[in-house]
Amino acid sequence: MNTKDYGIKELENEFGPLTFGNALGSFRLGKGMSQKEFARFLGITPQSLCDLEKSRRIPSPGRAAKIAKKLKEPIAFWVQLSFQDTIRKEELKLKVSVA
Repeated sequence: MNTKDYGIKELENEFGPLTFGNALGSFRLGKGMSQKEFARFLGITPQSLCDLEKSRRIPSPGRAAKIAKKLKEPIAFWVQLSFQDTIRKEELKLKVSVA
């Protein structure tokens, strides 16, 4: 049996880059919530949530931190995703690391 180690690079090669939007959408689906329910939980409009999940809008680091707090998730992870999305949008060849 051939097993392959799967890391971020392998996942991105197969599924595309990890973005704030697809992480947020996956989190919501994992909780079994509709966009309307999840938007209410986050204190934002359903349209804002949809824009975030579809990566039409990238949250500021402050907004990413507020969302992370509501989710009870590590703030650094969500802020890093927002930075990476911004860098990707600007087509800069940089990687962001949050210590």
